[in-house]
Amino acid sequence: MKTIQIQKFGGPEVLELSDIEIGKPGPKEVLIKNLSIAVNYIDVYHRTGLYPIPLPSGIGLEACGIIEEIGSEVDLFKVGDRVSHASMPIGAYSEKQIMPQEKLVIVPDGISNEIASCIVLKGITAEYLLHRSYAAKKGDKVLFHAAAGGVGQILCQWANAIGCTVIGTVGSKEKEAIAKKNGCHHVINYTDNNFVEEVEKIVGKNGIDVVYDGVGAKTFEGSIECLKVRGMMVAFGNASGYVHTLDIKKHINAKGLFFTRPSIAHYTITRKELEDSAAKVFDAILSGKIKVEVFKKYSLNEVKKVHEDLEARLLTGPVVILP
Repeated sequence: MKTIQIQKFGGPEVLELSDIEIGKPGPKEVLIKNLSIAVNYIDVYHRTGLYPIPLPSGIGLEACGIIEEIGSEVDLFKVGDRVSHASMPIGAYSEKQIMPQEKLVIVPDGISNEIASCIVLKGITAEYLLHRSYAAKKGDKVLFHAAAGGVGQILCQWANAIGCTVIGTVGSKEKEAIAKKNGCHHVINYTDNNFVEEVEKIVGKNGIDVVYDGVGAKTFEGSIECLKVRGMMVAFGNASGYVHTLDIKKHINAKGLFFTRPSIAHYTITRKELEDSAAKVFDAILSGKIKVEVFKKYSLNEVKKVHEDLEARLLTGPVVILP
């Protein structure tokens, strides 16, 4: 089968298309024929070594496919089931993949292979952020940074459907329209404006109930400033760099704030958590609360181009690789 491998960390040039023998699934594993593969920015972190992985390695965490073979102790799935996943073991950029059964979820009818392949990671992230890290409710004033990004497009639609007032920040004129289309009532271009001042014009000083901040260093101080007394700071990413120091007196005490730094691993610890979260995501799509459109499609032999486009910020929606 054909697969993408990396022998060393580096730029897109280290992505190599290889032919390998995949072998047989273990007792609690299944062999999946991938039908559609998702591209996520974490793939760049793995490729560059920012998030180190043992080398040589495959790459990619998210895909949708059909189970072709099951191990002797598999009891959750059968041959022919359509499944998706968004977790280790790494190696989704591949025609076939062996996965532990506990990492998989069934894809319901009515959701295409392409959508199923690119919604699990971003969708579950949006679900735990919006419903569990902070349980957003009707009337809440929500600030989401990088609202035109993959998670932002999903979460802002979902928050809108709940009845929140959704304020999104973006970094360009083009992304303003994307954020507006995907659920934001107000969009602030933080390249041209001080987002703290703009937020205050919309909801007043200290008027935000919850900030979802995946940007990190560039937005952290302003995010804290926007929050109400006893507001919630959900710092879930670091696109502009890590926030290395949390000063309890400065950042928390002044307004009695709540602070959390969640990841998908913290919210899919048990099989039930994974299944329940994925079910909420799929239900939100089927009910129309979330609309997902694939932005661009590539083939496996175009994977270097995928990563070039990804790092150049040319991809403004979900992207898939069709093996």
